[in-house]
Amino acid sequence: MLAATLAASSAHAQSAGGGVRLTLIRDAETETLLRTFANPLFRAAGVDPNLVRIVLIRDNAINSFVSTGNVLFVHTGLIMKADSALELIGVLAHETGHIAGGHLAKLPEALREMMISSIAAMLIGAAAGAMTRGAGAGAAIGAQQLAQRNFLSFTRGMERSADQGALVFLAGNKWSAQGLLDLFRHLEGQEVLARAQQDPYVMTHPVTRERIEFVQNHIATDPYSKNPLPPGFDSGFLMVRAKLQAFLTPSSVTLRNVPEGDTSAPARYARAIAHYRLGHLSDALALVDGLLAAQPVNPWLNELKGQILFENGKVRESLGPYRAASRIAPEQPQIRIALAHAMVESGDPLMLRPAIQELQVALERERDNADGWRALGVAWGKLGDTAQANLALAEEAMVNGEIATARQFAARAEKALPPGPARLRATDISNAVKKENRSGF
Repeated sequence: MLAATLAASSAHAQSAGGGVRLTLIRDAETETLLRTFANPLFRAAGVDPNLVRIVLIRDNAINSFVSTGNVLFVHTGLIMKADSALELIGVLAHETGHIAGGHLAKLPEALREMMISSIAAMLIGAAAGAMTRGAGAGAAIGAQQLAQRNFLSFTRGMERSADQGALVFLAGNKWSAQGLLDLFRHLEGQEVLARAQQDPYVMTHPVTRERIEFVQNHIATDPYSKNPLPPGFDSGFLMVRAKLQAFLTPSSVTLRNVPEGDTSAPARYARAIAHYRLGHLSDALALVDGLLAAQPVNPWLNELKGQILFENGKVRESLGPYRAASRIAPEQPQIRIALAHAMVESGDPLMLRPAIQELQVALERERDNADGWRALGVAWGKLGDTAQANLALAEEAMVNGEIATARQFAARAEKALPPGPARLRATDISNAVKKENRSGF
């Protein structure tokens, strides 16, 4: 949904195990919180934060993982089920350990060695079977299992290394490792069934009890184990957790689980979102206005108010809170795009060029935002500039992976645009698309 506070889209992502279909979530507040927590850890690890992309996955599991290209995927379930900001930070510290250790780069070589060992085992078994009428089959299976164990031992080693790195990076920021310990204890109960049914050596991660003891020993001598987090970390986490829970669970459940008697800011935030989703406009706005009275410079509350008004047909009224949000957080492309969309839909032709300027600034920072390109195409179209509109729609199609559509729009734009950067960009899109198509045959 264009300019939604939470906008879900399906996308392909590469994990260590190959292509996986994921449902991604875009939310500026949540992404900012994750950056606030993760960037100091990256810096402590000697990793440039600009080289790591953080992506939210809509999934109820308590999980996160690193993929090739230094992409850190965080499940919404991890945030929604974490008991504290420290727990979430502990997981981010662990994933930073994988990035700093270059573990994803080492994994393909380990897989190759396992395959070579398995193939060698099959050949040896076949040869032995030929000489002993099949008796070599057991030897082959045993050798394959040994190869698998060696590979899993390698992955468990990476997990231990990431845990060790996490403790170093937390200490580098004078942050406690208590959250990582709390999370391991939380997960320990879920591991009981696996322990009963599996050989612990065939687990890709070390058993949780080992990890608990490792972190416990660290905390016993860690001078920072009782340190509080920087101001705003805990409150920011609680607001984001409430927001995700309110958007990603049925609103009736939210209103049942968050009673009227709970007047905390996260509780009111959750109820406001639940009422908005149920179409209770006055109730939602009353709660948001109450929160804004206490936090007038909170960009996320202003963004939510703008969204509520916009999606209830009060487009012009939404411009005020959207502008306030953009003024408070000018570095947020998603907020700028939401403001520009409202400007385009306001019906005022004098707002079209300012909207285009907002979109161009946003898209310089976030070129893979399909919603932004779509809004830019609509704005140019309303101004009657079909060439620029086609170029923007070609960019949108490229982001969405719609190759044939991108080719069509880019070709139209290329023919109509005057010489200059825009025309060169249309040519680049056409050439890139054609090259990609040729490589597929």
